[in-house]
Amino acid sequence: MMVSASPQKVIKRIFGALVGALLLANVGDSLWFRVRMIHPRPADPLESFTGPRVLAIPEKGGKTSYEIDQQQPEQTTTCAHSWFQHAGYRPCWYVKPRLNQPIPM
Repeated sequence: MMVSASPQKVIKRIFGALVGALLLANVGDSLWFRVRMIHPRPADPLESFTGPRVLAIPEKGGKTSYEIDQQQPEQTTTCAHSWFQHAGYRPCWYVKPRLNQPIPM
């Protein structure tokens, strides 16, 4: 006895399994983040980075000049050591590469 499933059912099941796995990963990451918030250590689960605040100012001819902001020369960003965003903090794997990028004006 062979049971054949339509391609639509197979796609729906795969999509449901992926959504379920993503939901399970998010819940597990959230619980692990909360446990680490109860017992914090330096730079775990939250870490702060300080870097220069660089402005990208467009000029004539399609050129761009870069200057350090005179009003606020340094920026401090706090991130969470997790896979997903928690407690309003973005994950460090997302924040670290973007910390030194210039801010377009």
